[in-house]
Amino acid sequence: MRTISFALLIAAVIATAQAADKPAAAQSENQKALIIAVTIPASRADVWHAFATSEGLSTWLTPGAVVALRAGGEWTAHYPGGKTGGGTIISFVPEQEIVISAMAPEQFPTVRATRTRARFHFESRGEYTLVQLEQTGWQNGEEWDKAYEYLTAGDAQLLANLHRRFINGPFDWTKEWGIKK
Repeated sequence: MRTISFALLIAAVIATAQAADKPAAAQSENQKALIIAVTIPASRADVWHAFATSEGLSTWLTPGAVVALRAGGEWTAHYPGGKTGGGTIISFVPEQEIVISAMAPEQFPTVRATRTRARFHFESRGEYTLVQLEQTGWQNGEEWDKAYEYLTAGDAQLLANLHRRFINGPFDWTKEWGIKK
C-alpha cells in the first residue's frame, strides 16, 4: 500500500512540475519555471528543521548534507562517490522560505556553472506544511532543455523524499544505499 501511495505521490508531483512549464503571471513570456509543490504531514517548524539544518537534511537527502544557514552559506548534498548537489544560499526567512543559487548535476556543466534560482516556500496548512519549489533562471539551448527535463523528475523526487521522511521517519542510510552515516 505504501509503495502505491508513494508512486502516486511522485506521479502527482511530476504532473504538477510538467504543468508548470507555462510562465507564471509575474514572469516574462519566454521565461520558464519549474514549479513543484507537496504537502508534508508535519508542522512548518519540523519541516523547516528537516530542510534548513545539516542534521535535518541528513535525515532524508543524504547523510553528507551540509547547511550553513546564512546568505552565502552552502546548502549542499555530498553524495557517495563524490557527487554534489544543492547550491549557495542567497537568502532565507526562517520557517518561510529559502532561496538558493542551485547547481545542476555534473552532466550539465554549463547549467551547473551558470546556475538557476531555486526558491523553497513553506506555508502552514493546519497540521500540514505546503512546500513549494519554484526554480527559475532557465536559458535556451539543448543542454538547458535536458537539464530542465532531468530536474523535473529530480526535483519531484527531492520533495517526494522529504514527504517520505515524515511518513516513515528518518532514512536508514544503511538500508537505502548500503552505507553508514
